Amino acid sequence: MSETTSASEENKLPLNGRRAIPPNYSNDEENEVPEMEAFGLIPRGFNPRDYLRVVDIYMFKEPQEINKKEHHTDKYYNPKLIVRRGQAFQIQIDFNRPYKPETDQFWLEFLMGRYPQQNKGTYIPVTVGNVLKPGQWGAKIIHRENDSIRLSIMSSATCIIGKFRLYVAVLTPYGILRTRRNSATDTYILFNPWCQLDAVYMDDEKERQEYVLNDVGVVFHGNVEDVKSRSWSYGQFEENILDACLFLMDKAELELSGRGNPIKICRVASAVINSRDENGVIAGSWNNSYDYGVAPSAWTGSVDILLEYYSSKQPVRYGQCWVFAGVFNTFLRCLGIPARLITNYSSAHDNNANLRLDLFLDDEGKVDTRLTKDSVWNYHCWNEAWMTRPDLPVGFGGWQVVDGTPQETSDGMYRCGPASVQAIKHGHVCFQFDAPFVYAEVNSDIFYTRMEKNGAQVVEKIDTTHIGQLIVTKEVGGDGMVDITEEYKFREGSDEERLALETAVMYGVKKQSVQDTTYQPQTDVDMDFQAQKAVLGSDFKVTITFRNKSGNSYTVTTYLSGNIVFYTGVTKSEFKKHSFSAKLEPSSSSSFNIVIKSSEYMSELLEQASFHFFVTARINETGRILALQKAVMLEIPSLRIKTKGELVAGKEASVVVEFTNPLKQTLENVTLRLEGPGVLRTIKKQFGRIPMNSTLTWEVKFFPMRPGLRKLIASLNADALRHVYGELNVQIQKP
Repeated sequence: MSETTSASEENKLPLNGRRAIPPNYSNDEENEVPEMEAFGLIPRGFNPRDYLRVVDIYMFKEPQEINKKEHHTDKYYNPKLIVRRGQAFQIQIDFNRPYKPETDQFWLEFLMGRYPQQNKGTYIPVTVGNVLKPGQWGAKIIHRENDSIRLSIMSSATCIIGKFRLYVAVLTPYGILRTRRNSATDTYILFNPWCQLDAVYMDDEKERQEYVLNDVGVVFHGNVEDVKSRSWSYGQFEENILDACLFLMDKAELELSGRGNPIKICRVASAVINSRDENGVIAGSWNNSYDYGVAPSAWTGSVDILLEYYSSKQPVRYGQCWVFAGVFNTFLRCLGIPARLITNYSSAHDNNANLRLDLFLDDEGKVDTRLTKDSVWNYHCWNEAWMTRPDLPVGFGGWQVVDGTPQETSDGMYRCGPASVQAIKHGHVCFQFDAPFVYAEVNSDIFYTRMEKNGAQVVEKIDTTHIGQLIVTKEVGGDGMVDITEEYKFREGSDEERLALETAVMYGVKKQSVQDTTYQPQTDVDMDFQAQKAVLGSDFKVTITFRNKSGNSYTVTTYLSGNIVFYTGVTKSEFKKHSFSAKLEPSSSSSFNIVIKSSEYMSELLEQASFHFFVTARINETGRILALQKAVMLEIPSLRIKTKGELVAGKEASVVVEFTNPLKQTLENVTLRLEGPGVLRTIKKQFGRIPMNSTLTWEVKFFPMRPGLRKLIASLNADALRHVYGELNVQIQKP
């Protein structure tokens, strides 16, 4: 409805027997506020000009002025006042004459949404008093001069966040006079990690700088033996991003009155980040075909995705886990909730939360792809958000797992979290939300189970250490990696780990005991598998080593299966089959090399250049089976970025991106993207093709926006080659 609705229409609200007013979940909609609210009949001689009247309101909203500086909101590209809750800010009111406290009476009104109500926190009258109480709404005069007064206004530390409309109301004997609707005085109120009374309070300044104010981050990918990293531009301060993030809460239909609660905001956001339920922000695609959209690996940051969604209101194509997590991180930091992006290596995607992933082998020891349903993701990215958990017992506040990647439904929707990291570590998975699912992602065991011809299942091997063996995030204040595995789990094999597992099982995580199946571990012979470091497009060798610890001679029949996999562990195709027999002498080691040729894998390769090798070996004399699996990543060449001359804010500069095609084939449909928060908005360029061994050079002219240390991030995408990145730290001088 527009603001010009006539009075008769206004009274015809849709009737609903349950509630007197319709649901209020749009921050954008407004109601009409009368400029003169009469108490009754107004006498003929009444002239509003005889009373105190507001001539102008000054919000101190420029980035260099007191409010944005003190509230750490000076980086937002947004002309309006942005403050954080539970902390005082200042405004100046100019009246038509000097203010007389003895006789004049005025107050402020902050309104949000179409149906403002005081008990819902969407209508907030603020009276002027002598003292400000911490964390409660109030205002006091701190300076009077001529016809002007300066007010210090304190907002509540639990106030709802979003965009408020501001009115000044003056009391006269015959009614209330209000200022006219003026969007220039709109005030955004955000979460405040600097305020001890706020649910998202964080006490370390370096951490606040990183988890709230840093607009660039690092995504760790690859696999546990070959960790790779790339930068991601969060861009939470860029133009229109704050409005786009508020729109996400409207889209998720979160009642305005619930928007002061970070738990609720995280839960609805984890559903609206993906498009599975309510046409959310990003459509996921894991099948290597990205028609009518952008390949997940091509994105360099969140800004393009959020702005496209904000304008089109349709899901943006396409994302995979790090894209969901990158956009979610932008959303959280933008609203003021401290957040970080997490990578869990060898992440269990277990379809029934029984802490057990089954890999089925046939009676020869080869993997049976028909029966094997569970998958191990090379890595999976999610987010942690920092907040207190008053809904849980003491001790479970702090970092909470939230995950916007659609994997499983939770209460009927694709969403996950917030789940307390502390609760996951100690096995207290009874505490909401979705803790059993996250517990399984980091703690499952892999069962190698052989199906005999009569249908009996024999467990040949249980791997208890493969899943969740490394959990990492970016370090505070740098681009390095921090291992946070110990925040999620106790050391493998420790007493505490067993106790946490028993607790999780007690609280309903299903765990099949080994007693349910026949299992005798095989101890005579050890098998190991190593792969040579390899660059995309070249041949490489893999080595299988047996160590016979017994005094017997054995012969083994060995199968190697090389598969091209999605990073989710799902096989696309088997590109290498190799089997051999070997003799193992007593108490000795033997190694066997197998060459993997580029011609065998290049035609089938997927974008993350990742292989999965299964090795199974049968000891012919005992019938026992050895099994191993390993992910292998190829080295993908990088983009080179360099700048010409010195970079000065506001002056034209130029940057050059170069790439040499290393493949034995021409690259077709090449797209380059370049962006840098605070430096330049995303620029895209398409190139038809790059022949083998030739170098592409792209020069971009731009005007750096802000001085300081910034980062440029580039990506290259082609039909045969994805996940090519480059980055450069640049120092931009003051003009």
